[in-house]
Parts: sequence; structure tokens; C-alpha cells
Amino acid sequence: MKRRYVITDVFTHTKFSGNPLAVVLDAQGLSAHQMRAIASEFGFSETTFVLPPTDPKHTARVRIFTPSREIPFAGHPSIGTAFVLAQKAVASGKLLPDLLVFEELAGLVPVSQLKEKGVVTGAELVVPEPLTRRSQVSAERVAACLSLTAQDVRVDAHEPQVASVGLPFLVVELASRDALRRCVPNLVAFREVLPLDGAVSIYAYTRDVDRQEAGMHGDIDARMFTPRMTEDPATGSATGAAVALIAEIRGQSELALRIAQGVDMGRPSVLLASVSAHDGASQVRVGGHCVSVMEGTFELEGEEC
Repeated sequence: MKRRYVITDVFTHTKFSGNPLAVVLDAQGLSAHQMRAIASEFGFSETTFVLPPTDPKHTARVRIFTPSREIPFAGHPSIGTAFVLAQKAVASGKLLPDLLVFEELAGLVPVSQLKEKGVVTGAELVVPEPLTRRSQVSAERVAACLSLTAQDVRVDAHEPQVASVGLPFLVVELASRDALRRCVPNLVAFREVLPLDGAVSIYAYTRDVDRQEAGMHGDIDARMFTPRMTEDPATGSATGAAVALIAEIRGQSELALRIAQGVDMGRPSVLLASVSAHDGASQVRVGGHCVSVMEGTFELEGEEC
């Protein structure tokens, strides 16, 4: 069976920057084993597989795989998949509703199309879960994971902590942009700390931003390191968790931040995140622009009936 795929860069206006994503459009019949193998072949941080929804009122069922495992939710895959589906609909003369609803393992994920002059330019999602704050880790142990010293870790606002809005991350604030730039993941230290409460990756950020660096203009700068000792150019799910954590610590019911990520690895990205809390309920949004890069097909018969 011939299966179509599209590669798009997420959280950027420019090709070959942002976070690349492969979207497999014809995933019916593929087994989980095949999906993981395909994700490994693409080699991106995540690959999505688009399936018919269980409930016809929803847009699609979306499964998300890293090269090593399936994950319940992720930001840039959901946003990139919405962008690709909207573009494909326009190309075929169809119109999707402005609000798409994806069935993901973490639950229903609403994703709104972003448009400029009627043209789809990106998407914005609402995270599937409220913020949960889990275990804390000492500054010394997290610093070792990033080849830093404890003095590079800032703890006046919060200790390094596992936080989640659908996918857990160990979130740590660093004292300076220089410390963020010097981060190098240390495999031995990583394995001593993670996994922890579902988190396998570290999201480091700083408020000490260089607003002229690589043309980026962010309220915070961030980097995210995976257990494979690789860096992610832009991480929507971690950004949502970090911004929700910051808002809760500050006691702010409304907060909107612009996050620069990927600068230090040569794939600059910009993520827009906001928190809005009313009547005891909080809504976290993460969005950004996308750009199509390439598309093609591959032949593979499914393993499932």
C-alpha cells in the first residue's frame, strides 16, 4: 500500500528551522511496531500517524511516536498535524472547521487554525490536562545532568520540579543565558535522576534573555534535552507545563509568554504560550507558525486487520 507523508517545520516561518515533524497521512492498518519503526526511520523527535476518528464528530485520531516509544501527547506534533491537514484540505478544495479536535492517548486535544489573510499559517492547541506538580529534585543533581554547577540553577521561584499538562518534564530555571548556552547533557547523571514521575527529559529555561540573539525576541529562552542525549528544537508540551508552572507560582490568572528555543542548536524556534484561569479552571494554550518542507510516499502493507 502506498502511504503519503508530509514533513513540516513547526514553530517557525522559515524552512529548515523550528522543529521538523513527519506526518503520515495514510496510517490505517499499521501496527504500533510499524509506526515506531517508521518514526525511527524518519529520525525526528516525533512522527504522527493520522487515523479515522473513533467519534465522527472529531477530526482525526492521532498517534504520536518518538524513535523509541509512543507518547500520549506532544505539542509540536499536534500543531504540525493540524497545519498539514488544513493545508491538504485547502489543496483538495475542502474546508476544515477552524477548530480541529484530535483523539490522542492523553485525551481530546482541540487545535485551532491560525490564519493570515485567509491563509493557514500555523495552529494553536489547548493542552489536554491541568497542571500537575510532582517530585522536586535538588539543584546539584539537575546541574550534574546538564554539566553545570548548582550555582547555575535558580531556585528562588521554584525548585527543579517535574511538571505536566499531558506529558511530564523535569523543569528547571537557570540563572543566566550563559548557563543555558553551556548546557551539555550528561548520560550518567541523567540515568541517576530520570525517569521520575513519568518524566524522561529535562526542560531548562532562563529569564535572562538576549533579545538580539539570532534575531529572536522571547520573554524566556529555553532548551530541552531527551534521554537519548539529543536536543529538541521546540517543545510545545514542555513549554505549556513550564508556563503553567510559572503562572501558578506567580499567582497570575492571566499570563502570555513568547519563548525562544532551538537557538543554540541552529534551529531557532518561537513558541507562543498563554494561561487563562477563571472560576477555578485554568486553560493553557500553545501555538506557533509552521511551514511545509517536503512530501512523498512510501510502500508498506499493514500488519493489523
